[in-house]
Amino acid sequence: MEPRCANCCMRSVCLPCRLDDAELEKFDDLVCTTRRVARGQTLYRAGDKFEMLYAVHSGSFKSACASRHGAEKITGFHFPGELMGMEAISRLEHNYDAIALEDSEVCVLPFAALEAAARRMPELQRQLLRVLSGDISRDQGLMLMLGGMSAEQRLAAFLLSLSRRYGHMGYDPERFVLRMTREEIGNYLGLSTETVSRLFSQMARDGLLGVNQREVELKESEALMELVGY
Repeated sequence: MEPRCANCCMRSVCLPCRLDDAELEKFDDLVCTTRRVARGQTLYRAGDKFEMLYAVHSGSFKSACASRHGAEKITGFHFPGELMGMEAISRLEHNYDAIALEDSEVCVLPFAALEAAARRMPELQRQLLRVLSGDISRDQGLMLMLGGMSAEQRLAAFLLSLSRRYGHMGYDPERFVLRMTREEIGNYLGLSTETVSRLFSQMARDGLLGVNQREVELKESEALMELVGY
């Protein structure tokens, strides 16, 4: 029987995507289990001891922490093929809650075993570094977005980022379903729910987007990129 990772529809975009068959079989032994997380349930919480990384197999998650006043602050969204928990490596405890946006499933990777395997498999080590680099780039992009962009630019940049990520997963980058609510988008972008709803309507009137509830079509991607300054 072939290893589970070899049969996975997310293999081409997940951590072992560049491993050969022999390495993939060894990597498959690292995946200790899969775990299902119902919509609204928590995979791990801020302050939990760090022992595992989680590869999203299906569904989606948000990462969030509590503000000084106790309100939820969303720090990111996670989709199939992406790793969660990398931010906890340095402190050995999780910085955020990971909450399922829909019924989801993750593959559980014990970090100590993964770290040891990476020393034996240079390609796996390089891929881990690529994932870390991608996380850092997204964090820097968020800081730039919140610090120097208008509300319209923030939403456009967010939608373009989702487009790239959906395209990377093999889905249509021009038409996709938002897994998060308008309120969650606003929370992430530092905007009110009303502002987000108004901007969606405005962009639809301007012909930049097609919007049908949570389904979004990017009709003028180049115009959105010009708006953001890409």
